Amino acid sequence: MPGTVFFSVTMSLDGFIAHRDGIDEAGVRRWTSQWMELQGWIFPQRYLRERLRLGEGGEEGRDNEIVRETFERIGASVMGRRMFDLGEPAWPDEAPFHTSVFVVTHETRDPWERPGGTTFHFVDDAEVAIDRARDAAGDRDVRIAGGGATILKYLNLGLVDEFTIALSPVLLGAGIRLFEGVDASRVAIEPIRAEPSSAVTHLTYAVRAR
Repeated sequence: MPGTVFFSVTMSLDGFIAHRDGIDEAGVRRWTSQWMELQGWIFPQRYLRERLRLGEGGEEGRDNEIVRETFERIGASVMGRRMFDLGEPAWPDEAPFHTSVFVVTHETRDPWERPGGTTFHFVDDAEVAIDRARDAAGDRDVRIAGGGATILKYLNLGLVDEFTIALSPVLLGAGIRLFEGVDASRVAIEPIRAEPSSAVTHLTYAVRAR
């Protein structure tokens, strides 16, 4: 039985997950500072620190368990070209996915294998990418890693089963809104659970066709 297709993101209280292209250098610096505040809940978690080889120690509460549960369910990932281009120079040699990753792009490129089990495959069709990711994942789940435009594409195609938002008590004021451009005439959501922690509120929803 195929697994679930899902995404999980951290979102500001006013609905933003990333900055828009085209902002000036000062804007990038400002947004980077805000992004670190937005993501501030996840970097101290012990599981993430171990996975990213950031050193020993870290927090071990419920937030840490949610991070662990999220990563351990993933059998393959899908991402857009923008996210790959931003991540390629920043990821260590042992990229943090440890699964097959399918990059949706029109660029023809051979698979890129990294130490630690990550192989990037470059696919020019979004639906084909999901099909290949499902095959690679087996009975585990497929995560749409991002970015926002790719998440939105899959939502509007009806190919997302579930998503989780870590709602952070941060106001960003501008950027890319997670649901900007969603086809609300076709996409409906149903709450599964809400789980607050001291840092964020984890909101999980099922997605269904309207």
